[in-house]
Amino acid sequence: QRIDFYRVEDLKKILRRSARILNVNVSDEAIGLIARCSRGTPRVANRILKRLRDIADVEGDGIIDRELAERGLRMLNLDRNGLDIMDKRLIDTIINKYDGGPVGIETLAVSIGEDRETVEDVYEPYLIQLGLLKRTPRGRIATRLAYEYFGYPPNKPIEGELF
Repeated sequence: QRIDFYRVEDLKKILRRSARILNVNVSDEAIGLIARCSRGTPRVANRILKRLRDIADVEGDGIIDRELAERGLRMLNLDRNGLDIMDKRLIDTIINKYDGGPVGIETLAVSIGEDRETVEDVYEPYLIQLGLLKRTPRGRIATRLAYEYFGYPPNKPIEGELF
């Protein structure tokens, strides 16, 4: 059974409800930032909201606005799409150690210090959804978009592309 990621609009609704329950004031801009960084998952969205609430309580007046959300997301090492250090490490490993791929899942998992199941269940689905990673019969490859996203010039034609 395939489980789809939540749409950003649905995550915004969930976050607004959670903010009411947590009795925290969050701007619409901040809600949007959190929703886009939550990997399409309500659990992740709520975790980020709670972390930002803690930051707002310590550093500010308890209000999560766009500025605080951006600063907090940087503190959590999340980029604009919710990619974290391990996501970046996975793509970086494929591009720099394996020339963009293909690389087998076992080799990739060992290279980044994770087990195969974690790579397949936690990291791959979101990277594939964003179009940064592709599964092929020969292994995982970084897409052209991954090269662009992380600022690498493609050093060879990407598998599956002729030109």
